[in-house]
Amino acid sequence: MNEGIAFEAQLERQQRNRLLQVWIVFRRWPVIPLFILAVMAIFAIFAPWIAPNEPLKQSLPLQYVPPVWATEERSERLEGRVDSSFEYFLGTDNLGRDILSRIIYGARISLMVALVSLTSGILVGSTLGLIGGWYGGIVDELVARLVDIWYALPFLLVALVVVIVLGQTLVVMMFVLALTAWSPFVRNVRAEVLSLKERDYVALAKVAGASPFYIMYKHILPGVINTIVVIATLNVGGLILAEATLTFLGAGLPSNIPAWGLMVGEGQGDLRLAWWISFWPGLAIFLTVMSLNFTGDWLRDHLDPRLRQV
Repeated sequence: MNEGIAFEAQLERQQRNRLLQVWIVFRRWPVIPLFILAVMAIFAIFAPWIAPNEPLKQSLPLQYVPPVWATEERSERLEGRVDSSFEYFLGTDNLGRDILSRIIYGARISLMVALVSLTSGILVGSTLGLIGGWYGGIVDELVARLVDIWYALPFLLVALVVVIVLGQTLVVMMFVLALTAWSPFVRNVRAEVLSLKERDYVALAKVAGASPFYIMYKHILPGVINTIVVIATLNVGGLILAEATLTFLGAGLPSNIPAWGLMVGEGQGDLRLAWWISFWPGLAIFLTVMSLNFTGDWLRDHLDPRLRQV
């Protein structure tokens, strides 16, 4: 009898230890955000092979088909028009286009626009921050005033003017977002450079006759990489949200490109009739942005010793 009780107590302790280990893993690593981002990345890379239908294929007889779990209304809408009961799993929109396929292709568009714009912003913003922090004086003042002037401009108005002048294309959308991506890097990189350029190893490089470009590339830039990575991770979510907002307002991507913001905008007039048209792309935006923000916070805590959790 005592042996059975002891065995049960041991099993209970082992189970608690497993739960504790799982909790430690989930606390130390952004498991769920990374999983969501991995799924979105797989959607973006393998969209043509994963998507069950063409994202632009229209079928008016299949418009407003509800998700698969709305069986009664779904059977009335379909009426034997599809071969499988799981086709159009998340429903269709007002033109009979498959919501799931458009979300999968939308992941490709949103991530591509955000990454290209962010890369441009990193190059421009980090370069200006390095130059301003290293040279100081009038150069630093010009860079700082440029950032102040840019922050004073209303982004939405600038985006609308650019889209009206240059047209509503994917390249213009990347250009507009790149205009917003560079400024956060300038001030943070500049502040790091002001501190790093006073270090002893930088002074020794100057004494050795190294050029300013070599010192910035070899000694200063490695010291600010952590800052750049954290800012970039935190800004990706904002860029995706900005792209979705501009597209929702009609100043973003053209209607022939399946984008999440465009899908939310197309479904806003049918929320009572077909809530799923706007809900699913809105959920995709929410999960992606929140996952990127959580990952950025984790990177900041992990790379900065002052914020690292014990």
